[in-house]
Amino acid sequence: MKELRIPDPRTNDRIRVPEVRLVGPQGEQVGVVPIAVALRLAQEAELDLVEVAPDAKPPVAKIMDYGKFKYEAAQKAKEARRNQVNTELKEVRFRLKIDVHDYETKRKRAEGFLLGGDKVKAMILFRGREQSRPEQGVRLLHKFAEEIADFGVVESRPTQDGRNMTMIIAPLKNKSDVKGEQNAKRAADKAERRASEHAAKAKPQEDAAPAASTEPATTESTAE
Repeated sequence: MKELRIPDPRTNDRIRVPEVRLVGPQGEQVGVVPIAVALRLAQEAELDLVEVAPDAKPPVAKIMDYGKFKYEAAQKAKEARRNQVNTELKEVRFRLKIDVHDYETKRKRAEGFLLGGDKVKAMILFRGREQSRPEQGVRLLHKFAEEIADFGVVESRPTQDGRNMTMIIAPLKNKSDVKGEQNAKRAADKAERRASEHAAKAKPQEDAAPAASTEPATTESTAE
């Protein structure tokens, strides 16, 4: 079984394209700018220019502290490995020439698995001569990993075994944490319902309280 390493993103002067869709350091959308402008803005901010979506047209680049980004990604991967207890391995399968709708359906399914605290095994099934173009499979899995980065982190890089290529994504939260959050939410919802029911029962009693008499007093007068 051969491991195919997902390459590190291109940074700064290694980004050799005429223009990029630029994202600022706070996530703000700057728009499409020449690469020279993007590099200058990154230098002025004393940060790095990182190509985060190389397959987009034009590629998407973000101004960030790349060293800090790599450190945080490593910490997430470490935490994900620590949270392996009680996690199940769910599988999503792709064809190399998958259509957009099918891809989105499988991506959302994978996000649901990861939110539930389970790992996801992303598998590409090659057909015929596709097997001789593993770099296309790596590119598809790289894109998949980027798009679900808010839900999981790559634990096992793409490996090819015959007609299949697989990659393992680990959840950012383990099942015990997810279950604890779900239990806390159910308890909060239950307490809110009880408070609403109590308030609803108390209101009729307040409405039924006797009101003070408002009839005007009468005075009898005698004419002489």
